[in-house]
Amino acid sequence: MRPARRPFPGPAGARIAILIPCYNEEVAVPRVVAAFRAALPQAAVYVYDNNSKDGTVAAARAAGAVVRTENLQGKGHVVRRMFADIEADAYVLVDGDDTYDAAAAPAMLRELFAQRLDMVTGIRITPEEIAAAAYRPGHQFGNAVLTGMVRWVFGDRISDMLSGYRVFSRRFVKSFPALASGFETETEFTVHALELMLPVGEVASAYKERPAGSTSKLNTYRDGFRILRTIVTLVQRERPLMFFSAASALLLLLALILAAPLLQTFIATGLVPRLPTAVLATGLVLLSFLSFACGLILDTVTRGRQEAKRIAYLAVPGPDFEGQA
Repeated sequence: MRPARRPFPGPAGARIAILIPCYNEEVAVPRVVAAFRAALPQAAVYVYDNNSKDGTVAAARAAGAVVRTENLQGKGHVVRRMFADIEADAYVLVDGDDTYDAAAAPAMLRELFAQRLDMVTGIRITPEEIAAAAYRPGHQFGNAVLTGMVRWVFGDRISDMLSGYRVFSRRFVKSFPALASGFETETEFTVHALELMLPVGEVASAYKERPAGSTSKLNTYRDGFRILRTIVTLVQRERPLMFFSAASALLLLLALILAAPLLQTFIATGLVPRLPTAVLATGLVLLSFLSFACGLILDTVTRGRQEAKRIAYLAVPGPDFEGQA
């Protein structure tokens, strides 16, 4: 008896692409390709190799994936290339390290199509007995801190900002201005969706340890710092009034601390005993007002950029699946 065919997790005629960026994943990538071909047999599986030194290309091709290359080193560069090259109605992006559960992909796609969302994130759920090996405490703490920062600034609609398991609509992919070069690309996904108030969702997905023989490319401190720097840059770019108002308040507070004893002496005696300190305090006040003025000006510029990104998003035709879902 032939096994029952898995139900298609979307409207009839929908094109689904599985996107797998890889760097030295000879051991893991065949398992990832096989798992997603089994979970989504109707989808096309693409592996983009990023200058691997091992047998990643041959292993992925032998597993049945379409293999392409991107020479610019870094996950962000690979994601930019994949989004530009591949045409589909829905995109499943997953790391090639075999830590994410392919069985969750149909549910994520159903959520995307049924709710007409633009991004669905696979929230990592790790069994307690393997949590320490699969998801190091430093990574858990860093993810919680960085996700909390983004939730506080851009909106409380996400719970796992750094997950590498996502499903996107065509509109998102073809209007996403991919600027990151490395692992901070996940931060860009999240902030872009929150900033444009795009419809997003989340689906729980099991997260497991890498297979024996493969090694992680993540560096807790280096990549954590890069992600933190990206968040600060995005706040400055997307929330300039908040960013420069905070800088303005800090400068003004410092000026007041320096000026308070001078002002007391001036009121009592009519003299300014420490002229250099007075000049410094005056300069800090001027810089404070200048910073606030920059925030006001850049806030107007940012609104124009947001309108342009929204128009670019709306310029991509949405799939006509009415009555087929």
